[in-house]
Amino acid sequence: MEDSRVNSWVDSARRIGADLHLDLSESSGPGGRRAALTRALRDAVRSGRLAPGTRLPPYRSLAADLGVARNTVADAYAELVAEGWLTARQGSGTRVAERAEPLRRAERVPRKAPPRARGPRHDLRQGTPDASAFPRAAWLASCRRALQQAPNEVFGPGDPAGRIELREALTEYLARARGVRTEPDRIVICSGFAHALRLLFGQDRSGGGGVLRGPLAVEAYGLGFHRELLAAAGVRTVPLPLDEDGARVDRLARERAVLLTPAHQFPTGGPLHPERRAAVIDWARARGGVVLEDDYDGEFRYDRKPVGAVQGLDPERVIFIGSVSKSLSPALRLGWMVLPERYVGDVLAAKGEREAWVSVLDQLSLADFIVSGAYDRHVRRMRQRYRSRRDRLVAALAEHAPHVEVTGVAAGLHAVLRLPPGTERSTVKAATWQGVALDGLAEFRHPDATEEETPARDGIVVGCATPSEHAYGAALEALCGVLPPAEEPTPGG
Repeated sequence: MEDSRVNSWVDSARRIGADLHLDLSESSGPGGRRAALTRALRDAVRSGRLAPGTRLPPYRSLAADLGVARNTVADAYAELVAEGWLTARQGSGTRVAERAEPLRRAERVPRKAPPRARGPRHDLRQGTPDASAFPRAAWLASCRRALQQAPNEVFGPGDPAGRIELREALTEYLARARGVRTEPDRIVICSGFAHALRLLFGQDRSGGGGVLRGPLAVEAYGLGFHRELLAAAGVRTVPLPLDEDGARVDRLARERAVLLTPAHQFPTGGPLHPERRAAVIDWARARGGVVLEDDYDGEFRYDRKPVGAVQGLDPERVIFIGSVSKSLSPALRLGWMVLPERYVGDVLAAKGEREAWVSVLDQLSLADFIVSGAYDRHVRRMRQRYRSRRDRLVAALAEHAPHVEVTGVAAGLHAVLRLPPGTERSTVKAATWQGVALDGLAEFRHPDATEEETPARDGIVVGCATPSEHAYGAALEALCGVLPPAEEPTPGG
């Protein structure tokens, strides 16, 4: 029934001549308005936009729509009739000729899709939560409430700082859960940590330098993507040595800023020692520098030893950056910067009045999700699940590969497995052959890190959160199958 109505409407439109969109400004070439109109009509027929049999508007109507003389349209119609593109009969009007075969575009020709690369059978890469655990029902409820309660001005031009509802919710939550001291006016919403770095170190809207400038001290192990992003912005990064107490902040020298993951060093694991937390604040005060605190995995701690934010020690010397990419989903593209007062204006200027902002509706939904308590409930639930997965990983290694040391498991969504010297590359290759996706520890090492200050050690970084719950057991079994055997004792040793 619906199809017959559509067909009837189309036939009626063809009989009476529906509106015809022609942009003469896009029809480049020599000649005046008549030539431009002729080319535009010819192109519309060639491309198939005007199908054979389509009735064109009377030349008087089209002339009025286009703001041209009637003779201009009449002459263009006549030329195209002479060329065979159109037909004109008394009482039938002007139509696209039935023989006017439209040009067959290359994209319309069916193509054989290129073969898709097979994904890994077992995904143990770090950095992503269990996608199957996203709280769909609770998030949908927050979306509905946010949309129903949103004032009309929500749907107009926004605030580059982000919605006040979310900034107020984050002010309360971060103070309670992470020990952050701030106010809503010091929070700027962004789409994640990478976006925050671009705002801080990239060019501003006028083409000038960023809010911060290098050189920037970074931990000797970290995400290569962040180093590449900074390098593209012209920022030189200087590696800080790492040991069991975290970054050696005593090696800070002439750098203007330092980037740390103090809650859970990525990827080696472990919090920054309390003495070093105080020391980096002393350095920032003495040098007039700033600490960039990446709150990586800050909400997923399993040993009941609270590790608050360094920002709480001096809100005027620390830029605290967080997101929901680990706690909820990286697909939401929701993050935040808690800024010292002196940087707020510059960051907002860098962001711009109409920058690609996070969706306002997503911001309102997250604000409701936090205020309603759903965010706390979800984090607690996932903390228990990920702790259980960590325990299963440790138990599986103790049974099948007791010679492999597991580190960095007091918090976070990944673990580092220390391997016998010289076996990292072969282990990663064997894992790939067996369909197990994981990362080698060497991939995260700063290219300028020295062996003397931060000795390289063989290892793999295993994500405990990425597989779905039902697939985790098989992933652990496959992982144990690719680990190198224990070193055999030397004869006579």
